[in-house]
This record gives sequence, C-alpha cells and structure tokens, in this order.
Amino acid sequence: TENRSDLEDLHLYATPREQRFRRFASLEFEGQLYMTPYDFIQAVTSDEPKCAKKWRSLSKQELNQILMETPPVWKGSSKLFRNLNERGVISYTEYLFLLCILTKPHAGFRIAFNMFDTDGNEMVDKKEFLVLQEIFRKKNEKRERKGDEEKRAMLRLQLYGYHTPTNSVLKTEGEDLVPRSYWDTLRRSTSQALFSDLAERADDVASSLSDTTLLIHFFGKKGKAELNFEDFYRFMDNLQTEVLEIEFLSYSNGMNTISEEDFAHILLRYTNVENTSSYLENMRCRIPEEKGITFDEFRSFFQFLNNLEDFAIAMQMYNFASRSIGQDEFKRAVYVATGVKLSPHLVNTVFKIFDVDRDDQLSYKEFIGIMKDRLNRGFRVRIPI
Repeated sequence: TENRSDLEDLHLYATPREQRFRRFASLEFEGQLYMTPYDFIQAVTSDEPKCAKKWRSLSKQELNQILMETPPVWKGSSKLFRNLNERGVISYTEYLFLLCILTKPHAGFRIAFNMFDTDGNEMVDKKEFLVLQEIFRKKNEKRERKGDEEKRAMLRLQLYGYHTPTNSVLKTEGEDLVPRSYWDTLRRSTSQALFSDLAERADDVASSLSDTTLLIHFFGKKGKAELNFEDFYRFMDNLQTEVLEIEFLSYSNGMNTISEEDFAHILLRYTNVENTSSYLENMRCRIPEEKGITFDEFRSFFQFLNNLEDFAIAMQMYNFASRSIGQDEFKRAVYVATGVKLSPHLVNTVFKIFDVDRDDQLSYKEFIGIMKDRLNRGFRVRIPI
C-alpha cells in the first residue's frame, strides 16, 4: 500500500478525474488501481469517501474468485452494482466509460453502440470494446501535466496497468481528431483508418491487462461472447436507474416520495452555486405545503437533464435565449426536445427553486448553466453556454 506522502505527491500530476478515481479506488492488482462497484457508486453519489481509502492488494487467486462470481449480461438488473458491492473490479478507463453512460440520453445509446461496433455486424466483441481503452488513454496523454517523467509513468501504471511512451498509439496525422470530451473523442474517432490503428494496439492491450468485472459481464469468462444492442441498451438504462434509485432512496427514508427541499438539495449538489441557502429559502417560502416528488418524477427530470443540449437548442428556436420563460413554455420545450413529459408539480417545483426574483419566470441562461454543472457530477467544471 502506497503511503500518504506518495499518494499526495502523485496527485500533483493527476487530472481532476484521475484524482477522484484514485481517492475512491480501494483495490490494487499488479500495480494497477481498481474500484469496486461500491466504490463507483460512492464516487458518483458522494462528495468524499465515507472513510479514508487504503488500497488493498489483491492476489491472482482473489481476483479470479471475484471474476468467477460475475453474472452474465443477460442477468443484469438495476441492482447489479449494489448486488456485487465489493465483489468486483472496475478499471480507470471503465470508470470514464461509466461516467459517460450516466449523462447520455436514451436516444444516444444506439450511437454509442455503433461506435464500438467498428465492423458493422450489429455485435460488439471484446477486442472492439478494448479500443475504448486506447482512445481514453490517448485522450489522457494530451491532458497530462508536465513534470517528473518518473512520477507520470507511475501514475500511468496505476491507471492503465502498463507503461507507455507518450504519443505511441495514434499516428501524428490523427492528432487533430482528439476533441474536448471523452465521449466526443469516441464519437469523432470513427474513421476506419484510425480505428484499425487502435485495434492493432488493442491486441497488445488485451494480452497485457487483467480481465475486469465489466469484461466478464459483457463477454463471458472466456472472452468469446459478443454483446448485442439490446443487452448494451439494458445495461446503460439499468446503470442510470440504479444511480438515481440510490440518490432517491438516500433521502426518501423508505417513503414513496422525497420532499421538494430534498429534491432541491440533490439538484444543487456538484454545482458552482455558492449560496444554495438562498435557493432553498426561496423554495420553502413558495411551497409551504409539502407534496413530495415521486421516483417517476425524479427519474423523468434526470432523463430530461441528459437531453440538456437538445433542450437548449429548442429554447433558442423558441427565441427565449435572451429572456425568461414561463412554466408552459418550459414544459412544452422539454417535451419537444426530449420527448419527456414533466408533471405540472415537478415543473412548478423547479421554478420555485430557480425563480429567484419570484416573477414565475425562469432565467434560461442561469438554469442551463447550473444544470450543466450538475451533469458534471463531482468535478465542478463550468461548461460555456
């Protein structure tokens, strides 16, 4: 186990996502760090780990036993991560992949699947999935902080499980194909020439890396199974549902609803809002009698948030980009852009939270900006409107 001074030292060379992964990860195998499913749930629903993490070294036998207990993809459910709990291993690149899933609209699931399906046979095999490993690693190399090369090499070993010379994967002429986000990196890297270059490297990666819970879940213990779209879609939908259930249940205390104030607390977490008390006080005054938010309402709102970009475009087409909007316009724009119907009570609650000047109108830019913060759970990075 690495001591605290070494931990803090390597943190200086890590990006915010890498720092968060290292802070919540609890397992180490052959120098590489892993999260358990429980660690991952904590990382996306809590500000900090419940207790200081010490990386526990796994033996090969222990790892094999954990992987042997991994259920196949057709046994997946919205309680998969909770059922696995500490009996699973998730790599850093898989952590990035899972974070991407949490913020994708259902309409984008097919696009995501097609990006993995590089040969177009409507199935994704293990080799195609491992291309993701190389894309995310390459993206990270362009973000790496300059400094002690030995320290950065140690960090790469912890995150990816092997040493790599910088710029060893993509050809130089492909450099301009690496855009801002991890998901965009995958989306814009779909040219066959680029993928063939990565696929060659994926063979080497597959032989040098250990299997993980996701790889066994998707492709079986021998790695020969293939993933179809229906199973892929169900996995993504189940993961989104599971994280939302966990957040909802943490406030509901066994009841069928959470309070409007609890809903506001959840919305304002992971945002750059400095004075959340003013939003909460505003809502308390304007919703004196608690009615409660059901899980269906809660889930529909976060499905809407995953379509936030389309909603922003719809609002601009409504020509409300530079002025406030009322509840009817808001509800109609949400449905037109996303197909999600928000209940009148939910829309009213959102307005009572964010309508600071109490004119029953919502500031478009302020609302969009705050909600984009919320989508970047745990990293507090502002995205320009």
